[in-house]
Amino acid sequence: MEMESTAASTRFHQPHMERKMSAMTCEIFNELRLEGKLCDVVIKVNGFEFNAHKNILCSCSSYFRALFTSGWNNTEKKVYNIPGISPDMMKLIIEYAYTRTVPITPDNVEKLLAAADQFNIMGIVRGCCEFLKSELCLDNCIGICKFTDYYYCPELRQKAYMFILHNFEEMVKVSAEFLELSVTELKDIIEKDELNVKQEDAVFEAILKWIAHDPQNRKQHISVLLPKVRLALMHAEYFMNNVKMNDYVKDSEECKPVIINALKAMYDLNMNGPSNSDFTNPLTRPRLPYAILFAIGGWSGGSPTNAIEAYDARADRWVNVTCEEESPRAYHGAAYLKGYVYIIGGFDSVDYFNSVKRFDPVKKTWHQVAPMHSRRCYVSVTVLSNFIYAMGGFDGYVRLNTAERYEPETNQWLYHHL
Repeated sequence: MEMESTAASTRFHQPHMERKMSAMTCEIFNELRLEGKLCDVVIKVNGFEFNAHKNILCSCSSYFRALFTSGWNNTEKKVYNIPGISPDMMKLIIEYAYTRTVPITPDNVEKLLAAADQFNIMGIVRGCCEFLKSELCLDNCIGICKFTDYYYCPELRQKAYMFILHNFEEMVKVSAEFLELSVTELKDIIEKDELNVKQEDAVFEAILKWIAHDPQNRKQHISVLLPKVRLALMHAEYFMNNVKMNDYVKDSEECKPVIINALKAMYDLNMNGPSNSDFTNPLTRPRLPYAILFAIGGWSGGSPTNAIEAYDARADRWVNVTCEEESPRAYHGAAYLKGYVYIIGGFDSVDYFNSVKRFDPVKKTWHQVAPMHSRRCYVSVTVLSNFIYAMGGFDGYVRLNTAERYEPETNQWLYHHL
């Protein structure tokens, strides 16, 4: 895992102290520490000594609380040798205990996170994780993801793993870390429905690149990796010329039934078109789209429509997802917030609406939420700071110069004059 060492450092500040103390109290105790006054403990690390106050160290670390209060230790004991950490890291840990701030840089983040984990200082752990999230790129995403195998950082792991899936094609081109994946790690990545690739060709080419890094030891893994490619979704010409005729594939007995099943599935798709069974067959199941554009309602054929279409930018195709129970609506506003699509106001050729509907694109279900104060068609809608704003529009009588703000947590609209 490498990061640009030229990146500016981040001074992480922990606003909610593990044990609350005023800023003035922290400042006073830090001054006493620096002056060596009233200190009741000496932390020794590889011959370096750090004066400190037990109460302050206990306030941010359960490790120190256990160390200083354990029945194994004399409460009068003053000098403690701490193994498994460098003096530089211990200096940062002690400074954090007094100031609740710590400088995080590309050069120190790995060691700092390890030290914070050792001493159970969750404030620094959170700060390091946020820093690593901000540093994610094509070159280091695999390394950061692997780094979380050693420390409990579930949000960082999820963020890094999704970064790998969403940027797979670009990452394979430039990442040295990709070539060092184990066969199990590569298999787990390429079998995911969330893998963001325009064509399955890219997955097969990635496998070949990985094998080519160490062909003698890796070529036998083609039988494990090939079934994870959605082979039946490939163009027939590419499949026949590049997959079926590939030397690694031809030399593998285990790959022969995979090729036969892929040919059968391609034939069925070509003759009968897509079917529900495609979603259970690993050779034909389409990958989940990374981003979707919804076209909801509008004016069609001289009247409002209830049609809903979804565009998968990766596959470059539109899919009809109309819910026939929904009534037609045009000239409405639409917004996406926290996993839901909101349809706001509008007109059905008779009535002007102040109603608001919420669409769950995963479950394909609609729910009515709180209505606006004003009826609005031709309404302008935007999302800002987790609120939905509906501005202007026409209520059937006049054009409006007002705005309303919707808060999903309270399911309420608040009026705002422009």
